[in-house]
Amino acid sequence: MTGYPGCFVEGLIRLVSEGENVMKRMLILAVVLLSATALVAHPHFQKTTSAQLTEDVEVSLTFFTIPANMEHLATIANGDFVSPGLPKFKSTTAITAGMATIPAGTYTVGVIKNGSEDWTMALSPGELAFGASPDMSKLIKLDSAFFKSNDDSGHLVVDIFPGEGKFEGKAVILLGFGTMWVQGLIG
Repeated sequence: MTGYPGCFVEGLIRLVSEGENVMKRMLILAVVLLSATALVAHPHFQKTTSAQLTEDVEVSLTFFTIPANMEHLATIANGDFVSPGLPKFKSTTAITAGMATIPAGTYTVGVIKNGSEDWTMALSPGELAFGASPDMSKLIKLDSAFFKSNDDSGHLVVDIFPGEGKFEGKAVILLGFGTMWVQGLIG
């Protein structure tokens, strides 16, 4: 690999071998290589799913399969909006579902914590950036149902699914995160 001035590995080797504090540089190299190995060993995929709800209404969801962090969920305050993995919901047509009207467009899917066992799914217009907070007055709150599972999903799961319980026979966005599941009515 020598002879390529921009080679990453060659640069790391040069970084380690030059300078006064060789042990410190060796430690940096070890951390970089272990981190790179961990990233490769546990891949996260971008997934997109779509559904034709009616002849005129097509919707899609796009998200990344991130690990569930139940400890973080426990720290979220009541009234806060969170969007694990920033899933994106797109609709080609306006949708009226229960009490919500969803104009055609792109939204960031999230949930609002009402209590430890009570969450509401909401759509934030547009695509939120990582760490950004939505304008709470513009959120579209979906008719929602929360339930817990004994099985841990391990990762974020988002899908367009036939609803269960009070949403039987209707289309929902299903968001699963660890042992927490929320259905949000969309059709």
